[in-house]
Amino acid sequence: MLRSLVGSEMCIRDSPPWRSPGVIINRQANTEKCPINPCGQTNLTRLIGMTGRIAIDDIRPVINCGSYPAKGAVGEVIPIFANVWREGHDAVGATCVITDPRGRETAISMVPREEEPDKFNALFVPDEMGMWSFRIEGWDHPFQTWRHAVEAKLDAGQSEAEMANDIEIGARLCKEAGLTEIVELLHSDAPLADKIHRAMAATQDSAPIRRFLTRTSEYRIFVERRKALVSSWYEIFPRSTGGVDENGHPIHGTFATTADELPRIKEMGFDTVYLPPIHPIGKINRKGKDNTLDAEPDDVGSPWAIGSDEGGHEAVHPALGTVEDFEALVKRAEELDMEIAIDLALQCAPDHPWAKEHPEFFTILPDNTIAFAENPPKKYQDIYPLNFDNARKTIYSKILDIVLLWIRRGVKTFRVDNPHTKPANFWHWLISEVHSEHPEVIFLAEAFTRPPRLYGLSKVGFSQSYNYFTWKTTKKELTQFATEISQMADISRANLFTNTPDILHASLQYGGRAMFAIRATLAATMSPVWGIYSGFELFEHEAVAPGSEEYKHSEKYELRPRDYSQDNLSGYIGLLNLIRRKNPALQQLRYIHFHELTNDQMLAYSKVDPETGNTLLVVVNLDSHYAQSGMLTLDMDALGRTESDTFTVHDLVSGEEYDFSKVNYIRLEPYKNVAHIFELPPVAPERRAHLAWR
Repeated sequence: MLRSLVGSEMCIRDSPPWRSPGVIINRQANTEKCPINPCGQTNLTRLIGMTGRIAIDDIRPVINCGSYPAKGAVGEVIPIFANVWREGHDAVGATCVITDPRGRETAISMVPREEEPDKFNALFVPDEMGMWSFRIEGWDHPFQTWRHAVEAKLDAGQSEAEMANDIEIGARLCKEAGLTEIVELLHSDAPLADKIHRAMAATQDSAPIRRFLTRTSEYRIFVERRKALVSSWYEIFPRSTGGVDENGHPIHGTFATTADELPRIKEMGFDTVYLPPIHPIGKINRKGKDNTLDAEPDDVGSPWAIGSDEGGHEAVHPALGTVEDFEALVKRAEELDMEIAIDLALQCAPDHPWAKEHPEFFTILPDNTIAFAENPPKKYQDIYPLNFDNARKTIYSKILDIVLLWIRRGVKTFRVDNPHTKPANFWHWLISEVHSEHPEVIFLAEAFTRPPRLYGLSKVGFSQSYNYFTWKTTKKELTQFATEISQMADISRANLFTNTPDILHASLQYGGRAMFAIRATLAATMSPVWGIYSGFELFEHEAVAPGSEEYKHSEKYELRPRDYSQDNLSGYIGLLNLIRRKNPALQQLRYIHFHELTNDQMLAYSKVDPETGNTLLVVVNLDSHYAQSGMLTLDMDALGRTESDTFTVHDLVSGEEYDFSKVNYIRLEPYKNVAHIFELPPVAPERRAHLAWR
């Protein structure tokens, strides 16, 4: 069952004599919908508001008025928030009722913020996959109103005669709550202060009386397995794992040679190995080396040009092996506590079987030819995009069958190529269909696109998403970016890839070896999901031309065997992944805070796990060529400390320890250490919830 981190599971006592049924908002039950309101309230509901007797608004997490579920993961601390208020000065209370996938309800008392008492919070930790839901219940809180009143009057020195009505109101409330002993105490001749204080303590500990109970709708949270939130990705082309022959010529790799690479990847701490498309590659209009239009007979083509006379999306490239060989690779990964992710690229080469069997799946031009893919001025002559508005039912069914086929072959994670070029409602349907039987399946959206589309794809079901991390390099850009992805955690999980086969950023081209360590540090610590494309650890940095982000001798078009015995960054990458595994602060996306550092070439941020109090402070030198130093001023409140606190920090990179206070001197040299990752003493339990809601 779930764990509550703020408030506690509570018994509740609704008060029949004064109870108001409130307004139960149920969009499914509405019949007369407001034509201008996307939330679908009835006209009556619109007139009296969405709240009932007690006002409840600004509920979070609620995505698109509840049209889509918010995101959660097993073991993740999920915050619930709502404004709960009423007229006048009487107190209100709030309860969050959580329903797990089995239909079991748990009521959690919500805690108001000290400085903003209308804002109520709760934190809970789901313990199983599936669709969870929650509702907020707001209510008049007569016990709290009474306690506040009698405490103020006692402090003002009022007499028992002056407080006679207050004493009687308290006695009646205690009678309703079954506190018979306290009723007798209040009616006794005991000293005024003594009986008031004892009554206040008893009502504080008693289950609250809930008058004017108002309930909201049920709002959904889809809870995925832990790896949807926390994972380290490594991208590798199986065909490049075959090494070279005695003459130094590349040998086409196989699933078996890919399996031989897994221990090396495991040693670096990666748990998800992503394979670009493993299907037959088109022979018509095949691309040559470096994306040339005229392929030589021995050119292997782009694996994203899927399909030939050897099969389509259901098949594997014969040069890689058989389906049984692929399943053996999946099994070997499982033995190493890793998993294989494959590419779901919904496009076809001109000689894909569908081009002949289902021409209606594509766009037919006026000259009766099938349109190939274009992103003007770019042209992809080796690819036909699908037209999802043609033969919709058949296309949907075919693609679902393909996904389910690969799931049966052991695949639980799909990296989806260019999902923003396919209809959003298709993805919503497909992912919902898959999750109805296989909630463990993870979908990563490779969507380098505008924010509404990027986040829109996340809303319709994608577990993770690529993003613009590779282009964020300055202190200002990185601060804004990391803040945004943390604020969007209910909607989208950012997978921070340092590089991809398509993206070799200028910072890596010209930043030297230290820049690779800098970018790995940022990616591995800013998000619980990160990844690299193979060759990154070897400092591969040559572009095909000045101003281009394409690799020279791009692996998209040719075999690229590598010698991993040469000097590389594997040890440091392994250390980063080890730090991630040992520190829950880096296994969450929601809580990051930036601290003042008097140097624009240096960046400092902290991450805190609200459940364990584990706290890390990361300081990175963004300059890969020169040493940088500055004065670091810590926001002590964001670290759960007081302004005068001093404490010892342990650098998880160098192993050194330092004594820290509010202001500290920092120096980093790029060829010695590009970053500090400081472990701080854990935040005290009573301060953790406060940090979660800063």
